[in-house]
Amino acid sequence: MNNTAIQPNELNTAKEVKTLKPSTILHGILRISSLILCLCMFFPGLNPARISNLINKNISLFTTGFSFSNLTTRFNAMFRQGAVNKSTFVLLSAASVVIIVGAILCGIGGCMSLGNNRMRSRGIWFPLAGAVLVSAGLCGIYKSYLELQASRGARRAQVVFPSVFYIYAGLAAVLLLVSLIILVSERRLEKEEKMEMPEKYTLFLMLLPIIILAFVFLYLPLYGWRYSFFDYEAGGTLSRENFVGFKWFTILFRNQATVNDILRVLRNTLAMSGLGILTSWVPMAFAIFLNEIRSNRFKRVVQTVTTIPNFISWVLVYAIALAIFSTEGFLNSFLDLFNANRNINWLMSSEHTWLKMLLWGIWKSLGWSAIVYIAAIAGIDQELYEAAKIDGAGRFQRIWHITVPGLLPTYLVLLLLTIAGALSNGLEQYLMFQNANNKDVIEVLDLYVYNIGITGGRIPLSTVIGMTKSLVSIALLMFANRVSKSVRGEGII
Repeated sequence: MNNTAIQPNELNTAKEVKTLKPSTILHGILRISSLILCLCMFFPGLNPARISNLINKNISLFTTGFSFSNLTTRFNAMFRQGAVNKSTFVLLSAASVVIIVGAILCGIGGCMSLGNNRMRSRGIWFPLAGAVLVSAGLCGIYKSYLELQASRGARRAQVVFPSVFYIYAGLAAVLLLVSLIILVSERRLEKEEKMEMPEKYTLFLMLLPIIILAFVFLYLPLYGWRYSFFDYEAGGTLSRENFVGFKWFTILFRNQATVNDILRVLRNTLAMSGLGILTSWVPMAFAIFLNEIRSNRFKRVVQTVTTIPNFISWVLVYAIALAIFSTEGFLNSFLDLFNANRNINWLMSSEHTWLKMLLWGIWKSLGWSAIVYIAAIAGIDQELYEAAKIDGAGRFQRIWHITVPGLLPTYLVLLLLTIAGALSNGLEQYLMFQNANNKDVIEVLDLYVYNIGITGGRIPLSTVIGMTKSLVSIALLMFANRVSKSVRGEGII
């Protein structure tokens, strides 16, 4: 039997592993608790400040803290009558803000726990302070609850104690306890000279806001698809009594009026998307010509002027169009100088609507869309241009044989995304320019969903159409990606 001697270094390594394991677990608990606490702020069902049934059940803790009017909508009469003190709700809103600040501090500490020992030692004070603030905010909510319960209008206010209060209290206690343990147990660890974090965690934290925004605005709304299976009306509830299964799905094919409307809307949608695809090369050409301008000052002026319209809302764009193309607008006034004014209301006319929408869209997005191509041009190896100059290539030849091939990969990726979103033209532009004369040719799918859902009140049918649009868009993306792989040998998925 061979007895292998254990080296001192191996013993030290084993000790380090044993001492690091509890620390890793504690930091994991800290991160998970901080994440849960931060997420709870945005869910209406997890609002510890809802101490009355009259408080809107659809407002979250975040809204409670920063929208006093939404919090007290149903209490204004009680305030005037003196049945409820307004200071109670001021305290409630302030306590909610304190909890929000505490949750943010806990989230910062959870992120800093991904760094080295020095960053962890500095970051542990954030969840410690955050847990104290959350506890203080909960005490403020509890005091508001007691004041409301003791008021003359307590019965009218329908005072309740929110059960989720204990969830926040538990999270605050866990964060406080774990932070203290980490603070005591790791105070003697050797600290590095400066705070650092592994690159993988740094990149993840940079991507985290985008992931959160995508989840909140793209994936969380998918929960609303359930309305397509009910006879739902605005302000109503979902129950077994109004469950209708696939009734609204069959209406898409059985109701001839609905079928005709959808075919008309699809014609408009595909026509405008097709025009957009056919002119998708315009931003690339604009970026190339902009790059060829020799005067840097003039180039910056042109780029700024063409980019600014992207930040103008479609409401203001329509106001500009109204000032120019209305009956008493600039265009008719200018034509009147030559006795050629016919008082034509260019905006109300349904002629060439698709072309007009295309031109407005190009004007608004040209400079912004060209930024991607300008960045791609900057990434092209400048030695290629120098070699082409030595070989005697002119400016146009350098553009055609170097710049354009260098931009094609970027253009094709954006083209695939454009094809995938062919059914998603957007809403704002067409909603602004829509009128009784051009509705038949300007109503795209997104606008149609808005008109029948929000304006017409047929929410289940609009949900079904929105679901179908999403599924078809995914199919278009897969098809375009397959074609790209067949032609180019690579795709985006």
